[in-house]
Amino acid sequence: MPVNVPDKLPAIETLKKEDIFVMKRTDALHQDIHPQKIILLNIMPTKIATETQILRLLSNSPLQIELYLLHPKSHKPKNTSIKHMKMFYKTFDELKKNKYDGLIITGAPVESIPFEEVDYWEELKEIMDWSKKNVTSTFFICWAAQAGLYHFYGIEKHKLPKKMFGVFPHKVLNKNVPLVRGFDDIFFAPHSHYTEVRTKDIKKIKKLSLISESDEAGVYIVASKDKKQIFVMGHSEYDPLTLKEELDRDLEKGLNTSVPKNYFVKDNPKNKPVVNWRSHSSLLFINWLNYYVYQKNGNDI
Repeated sequence: MPVNVPDKLPAIETLKKEDIFVMKRTDALHQDIHPQKIILLNIMPTKIATETQILRLLSNSPLQIELYLLHPKSHKPKNTSIKHMKMFYKTFDELKKNKYDGLIITGAPVESIPFEEVDYWEELKEIMDWSKKNVTSTFFICWAAQAGLYHFYGIEKHKLPKKMFGVFPHKVLNKNVPLVRGFDDIFFAPHSHYTEVRTKDIKKIKKLSLISESDEAGVYIVASKDKKQIFVMGHSEYDPLTLKEELDRDLEKGLNTSVPKNYFVKDNPKNKPVVNWRSHSSLLFINWLNYYVYQKNGNDI
């Protein structure tokens, strides 16, 4: 089924070229189908790229999705035009009166800043608290996952000696969990972060389940036992060239960033990247939509 998005959203043309069916909102109004209403709280600086990445994954589900783009009114984007923001994004005040099936909160490049010093922290806390009663399930990505675990469960983030950067193998700790249904015993996922949450801290919280981790990259997937919160520490949504683009930006800024591990052929940045995370990424979002959003009375975590 298609993803129902605002008319003229740039992602539409990109996804059409990939033969992905995206329906404009004006066309969707003529269909007698109850869509799953999903909010994307996009706090990534590359908003259009992130919109496209998330839409690509949501489109793999047989469910019709109605997507709402949200941004914090307490933060002014630096890398996306005001025109784009005004045309496609809404503020929390415009959406909070309704209930939604799902909420996705992206990562953000603010890991080096204490949570309380992030300019939209108070607004983000309000949105996260609101989601507990007004959203069936919330999917937190990377920094947002750390933020959610800190806000709801008091789990601290810890600075890493160097950036966790690359594509790493992961293992599933409980194969009966619907979220990882169909995953291989070992699967790959991209990571790009300077801080981490630790396994021992997750295991102290009885309301949480550690679902997947990596020997090198650490905690990957955590979920609340009531299915209302999914925390994913990596970036399964990334495009083939996203890590390369991050590397290029870091080097332009003069940062001492190492070549992302297990990404380029022979770890040589002159070679093309090898994409080995598409299938798991697709399954992760499909399973979330099916078992945690649509079938909210499925098996326990």
